[in-house]
Amino acid sequence: MEVEVGVVEHYFGKIQVAAIRILNGTLKVGEKIRIKGATTDFTQGITSMQIEHNSVEEAKEGDVIGVKVIDRVREGDRVYKVIEE
Repeated sequence: MEVEVGVVEHYFGKIQVAAIRILNGTLKVGEKIRIKGATTDFTQGITSMQIEHNSVEEAKEGDVIGVKVIDRVREGDRVYKVIEE
């Protein structure tokens, strides 16, 4: 099952980091996310995330987090939390 949690606001290509705005719910280190857009579709685990260059374990609604991604993402791509049953 997947629940939409956010949207990609920016992608930093040189360091392969996506800036993701959390729109609803929370996201924690260790959880899996799926990033999906017109030409993007992959799933990965979150090994670390940052808010304003500070490492955090959890992000909540309204936060903008930086997450290292395994593939290129684009602004407007949707971010889903993968909930394994």
